[in-house]
This record gives sequence, C-alpha cells and structure tokens, in this order.
Amino acid sequence: MSVPAEAVGQPKKAAAAAWIGSALEYYDFFIYGSAAALIFPKVFFDESDPATATLLSLATFGVAYAARPVGALFLGHFGDRTGRKKIMVFTLLLMGLSTFLIGCLPTRAQVGSLAPVLLVLCRILQGVSAAGEQAGANSMTLEHAPSHRRGFFTSFTLSGTQGGQLIATLVFIPIAALPEDQLLSWGWRIPFWASVVVAAVGYVIRRRLEETPAFEKQAATEGVVKLPLAVLLREHWADVLRVIGGALVASVSTIFTVWALAYATSDSVGMSRSSMLWVGALANVVALAAIPLWASLSDRIGRRPVFLIGAAGSAITMFLYLWAISTGNYPLTLLLGIVTFGVDYSAANGVWPAFYGEMFSTRVRLSGMAIGTQIGFAVAGFAVTFAAQIAGPDGTDWSSVALFTAALCVPPVIAALSARETHKIQTEHLGEHTAHQASQPETVSA
Repeated sequence: MSVPAEAVGQPKKAAAAAWIGSALEYYDFFIYGSAAALIFPKVFFDESDPATATLLSLATFGVAYAARPVGALFLGHFGDRTGRKKIMVFTLLLMGLSTFLIGCLPTRAQVGSLAPVLLVLCRILQGVSAAGEQAGANSMTLEHAPSHRRGFFTSFTLSGTQGGQLIATLVFIPIAALPEDQLLSWGWRIPFWASVVVAAVGYVIRRRLEETPAFEKQAATEGVVKLPLAVLLREHWADVLRVIGGALVASVSTIFTVWALAYATSDSVGMSRSSMLWVGALANVVALAAIPLWASLSDRIGRRPVFLIGAAGSAITMFLYLWAISTGNYPLTLLLGIVTFGVDYSAANGVWPAFYGEMFSTRVRLSGMAIGTQIGFAVAGFAVTFAAQIAGPDGTDWSSVALFTAALCVPPVIAALSARETHKIQTEHLGEHTAHQASQPETVSA
C-alpha cells in the first residue's frame, strides 16, 4: 500500500513534538509535587502544626486535579471543534505562565493567609492546562500514527511525561541539598522561574506541527461536531465510564511521587530528601525505556492484557515499596521503587494513551479522553490527601495507605476486562461500535 508523500515522517514528527512538549509541560507540573511534599508546608502554611501544614500542602497538590474536569470540558470541546494543534499550544503557554507565577508568590510570613490563597489560584491554572495537554497530544499522535503502531507512537506522550518528571526531580536534588535558610527563602523558586524557558521552547516546537489528517478529513467531509459533549454522552457514555475507571490507576503515581516521599523523609523514617529524590529519578529513567517497550508489546498482543499487568502489578508492588520505606532500608527501597514505578506502573502508563483513544471516533476523541481521564485523575490527585489522613495522626500507618492504593487499582482492572480490544482496528474505523452518524444540526462545516 502506498503512503502519501505528505504523510511521510509525520508520525515521528508528531511523536517527537508530543514527547518534548509533554516533558516540558510536566516538568512544570511535577516540580509542584516535590515542593508540596518538601517545601510548601514551611513556606505557605503554619509551621507550629507540622502535621496539619503537610496535610494542607498536599491538599493544594490535589486542587489542580479538581480543576481538571472543568478544564477538560472546555478544552475538549474546543479541541474537537478547532483542532488538536491549537489546544496543544494553549495548554503549554498556560502551564508555563502559572508555574512562573508560583515562583513569584509572597510567603505566609510576608502576606499571611493570602499566600496560600494565591498558591491555590495558580495551582488551579496548572490543573486546567494539564486537563487538555495529554488528551491533545495523545489525539495528535494517535491520528498521525500507522494503524499497526499506534501503541508505540502514542506512548511517546507518556514517555515525555516521565521525562518531565525526571527533569523536575533532577532539578530538585541540588535545590533540596541547599542549607535550610537558603532553600526556604529563594532556592525553591528557581525551578518555577525556569518555566519561562520551558514555555518558549515548547511553543516553537508545537507551532511547527501540522494538524492531523483524521481531523482535517472529518472537518472537510462530515464537518466538526457542534456539541461534542452531547454526542460523546449519547454514543460513548460506557467508554467514558471505562476511561474514568481506568484513569484511577494514576493514584499509584501520585502516592509514589508525593505521599511516599513525604513519609520517607518524615521524622518517623528519617531518610534524606536527596536520597529519596534519587529513587524517583532512577525509577523514571527505567520508565523511559519500559514505556515504549510495553506499548510495542500492546501493538502485538493487545491493549487489555498489558494494561491489566500494569494495574494489578502496581497494586502488589506498591505495598512492597511502602513496606520497604517503613523498614528504613534504603537499598531495598530503591530496588522496589524502580520495580513499582519504573516497570509495573509503566505497563498501564505506556498503553493507556492508545487504549483510551481507540475507544472514540475522531469527532469526539479529544473530548472523550480529556473528560474521562481528568475525572479519574481528579480522584488520583486527592488520593494523596486521603492517604495523609489514612496514615493516622503520626503519618506512619503505611499498610493502610498501601491497601487504599490497591483498592484504587480495582476499577482499572474492571475497566480493562470490560473493554473491547482495538489494537487491530484501522484508525478510520475506531469508534464505529456505536451509531456514529450525527444528525444535521449537530455538525458544522469547517
């Protein structure tokens, strides 16, 4: 079968743009997680009650996840109306701006209770941006990719996310090693200010990317959907529920990245900030290699079995990881951290961009992915706050947190077991399990 000349190189170009853009965007998002666990309780909240300050700081991490469903409704609508490229550029600029502003905020010592209010407002903007980022990048790469390699190419979005988290962690290692007074006065601001560079580079990369052939064909033939949400809920409501359930697996990431870090560096365990940041860094290095390998495997054997391995495996190894932290054994913690996050979680993380995206037709794909994932991610974001409460007043009940995390892996398993296998379906026929013909008033010509 011949390939149109204009299509040559586009899958790789789209995957590269998704990787770099997601890495830059999630650098911004994940430096907040490290700061929320290590810095913000002392900078923005009342230090006289450390346990409450930590709880409130972790709650601000979850605020962005609460904003995500709202952002998904807005950005999903316009992504399916105006195209994938415009949303990808907009989300990057919004994330860069909001993250830079966090680095400029006054502290509680300077302006009192206004400081955490301003922090929450900036965090909400981060959440709105993240709501459209992955759905836009995933839709872009999926619709550019060859049908038989959609898993591999769409996995670059999540590889980019892990790359961003790795960069954020590596940036925070020397920052966390600063003397306490320098760390809390100016040191913590540096990673946030760096978002100006992040936004500028990402803008140049994404502006050069072409719109997807699938979206352009949809717009030129049937026209774009006037109300994507209405069509989505009528024709794909079951798939939206599956994506919501599947997205709860992200709880493994938030518990690993934020709560486990705070627990390991607490007085009850006593591991150093730098050593625990290295656990995350090395786990992400492994994830960078594991994600495309798992995704390629899904192109051969299907999305469902690979996703199930990731969801069920993470529930088991997360328990072992938190146990290792409780023993204070750093080598064991490092090993199990790499296995949990770098290997097991990467199976679900690497395959979900294709797995979820293939459930929907082109005209509502971005809306379906954005709304479904962001509702699930909202629960995952606040899983950190729930974990802090479940761990008890002294924050040492790690086994209850492990069981809580395992329980959140059950809906993803059910979602995968109930889903169709789509890895062999041609891209233009995805989503055809429903009555997909829209009525005349629901579409508008491009």
